[in-house]
Amino acid sequence: MSIDILFVTPPSRLEVYQKLAGEYAAIEPPVWSTLIAKYMLRKGYEVKILDAEAEFLTHEETAEKIIYENPKLIAYMIYGQQPSASTQCMPAGRKTANLVKKKSNGEIPSIVIGTHASALPLRTLKEEPYDYVCNGEGPLTIEKLIENIKKGKKDYDQIPGLWYRINGEIKNNKNAKMFENLDKSLPGQAWELLDLTKYKAHNWHTFNDLDSRNKYASLQTSLGCPFKCSFCCINAPFERNTIRCWSPKHIIKEIKYLVEEHGIYNIKIPDEMFVLNPKQVTGICDEIQKEGLGDLLNFWAYSRIDTLNDDEMLKKMFKSGFKWLALGIESSSKHVRDGVTKGRFDNFDIEGIVKKVRDMGFYVGANYIFGLPDDDESTMQETLDLSLRINSEWANFYSAMAYPGSQLYPMAVNKKWKLPDDEKGPGWIGYSQHAYETLPLPTEKIKGSEVLSFRDKAFDIYFKNSDYLNMIEKTFNKNTKLHIEKMTEHKIKRKHHFEEVQY
Repeated sequence: MSIDILFVTPPSRLEVYQKLAGEYAAIEPPVWSTLIAKYMLRKGYEVKILDAEAEFLTHEETAEKIIYENPKLIAYMIYGQQPSASTQCMPAGRKTANLVKKKSNGEIPSIVIGTHASALPLRTLKEEPYDYVCNGEGPLTIEKLIENIKKGKKDYDQIPGLWYRINGEIKNNKNAKMFENLDKSLPGQAWELLDLTKYKAHNWHTFNDLDSRNKYASLQTSLGCPFKCSFCCINAPFERNTIRCWSPKHIIKEIKYLVEEHGIYNIKIPDEMFVLNPKQVTGICDEIQKEGLGDLLNFWAYSRIDTLNDDEMLKKMFKSGFKWLALGIESSSKHVRDGVTKGRFDNFDIEGIVKKVRDMGFYVGANYIFGLPDDDESTMQETLDLSLRINSEWANFYSAMAYPGSQLYPMAVNKKWKLPDDEKGPGWIGYSQHAYETLPLPTEKIKGSEVLSFRDKAFDIYFKNSDYLNMIEKTFNKNTKLHIEKMTEHKIKRKHHFEEVQY
């Protein structure tokens, strides 16, 4: 007997991360698959999750497993380790879906769900090998579609958020209304459908104990973001820039399940903006402390420099196991940040607030972006200099990308800047930060290849810096320092290093 729906995460690790895919990159639980699967289980449907990333499957092996399960509907979940990672995972979905269509003679219908698909639904349906595209969050679309399929009907016009073909003509329906009461509508993540031993934390998340990386989960506590940073595509699946939260009582149930049933203490909060509403954050912290879990847990969560002004909230967070804060600093230049509607803080505040939270005991993962529209060589150098002065426990260096669904994408198209998906470009894989084919956004003053070279140089300078390495050994241990030194030995191959690439 076939199952109703198979949620599939296609394998993309090797293409996206190259050699970093082995020891250094995280293996993330498929959060959206677990959320929608839980919703469908509650509705009485038989569902499974196939996480080809976690199982280290090839595209061929993934296709064979899909055929074996023989679902009534395949739901390809094209996300990644962060919202912007959806686009870079599209080639993996295409390879897998094409193989399945070939092996099944096209008999198993498929739908694609993700940030990229919601950003470009028409183009996705035209160019990719899926029968349907979901524009929006997904649960209601999936529910109505599988109901339709099981009844043998083709009444697609009543399925919210669906893009489809009728007699060769592409049609689409209005998006489903967003769920407002998440506790009631999306009652948790279907952990029971995953083998949680297969997931691995980001290496820096467990600098205190690198051997504990496989005790790891990713727990969603909110959806969406109220901010409008022009380089971000987080809100592509949503109707508006807003944030909706699960209640603290719901969240503590999820945490207790992970701790008590699986011995998992390393937990990522993948919310785009966790540290925002002090009442919500302290409510979660209060529940954690009631259960006596604060000393056991090791959370990391996203924040902004301008949301860290409530010291009492921060004290509660630290006591409740929030060890790491990922801070979107992006650029040292106020002018550059203003150009992408990012932040209401000056350079003094950046360094002062980072120092404050570190003095409180938090570790900081600082995020920087090179090649934003107003960047030039001097402002990028200023950002690198800022990162070296801050000397945080971890730093992510990104090249600016005009991700589909972001405000930068139509701006780049209008300016006729070279994009990965242009004709003769590398395609969607070019939006990956670590791929061979990476093709960053140019600016008015510098080429994309120059931005990429600067980013790679910045990574080496930062992680080979003696001040950083000495701080890491003092803060954590010698083994962590050796781990980082070994990491920097892995050189990412870039296309423009080997051939003349005009971008």
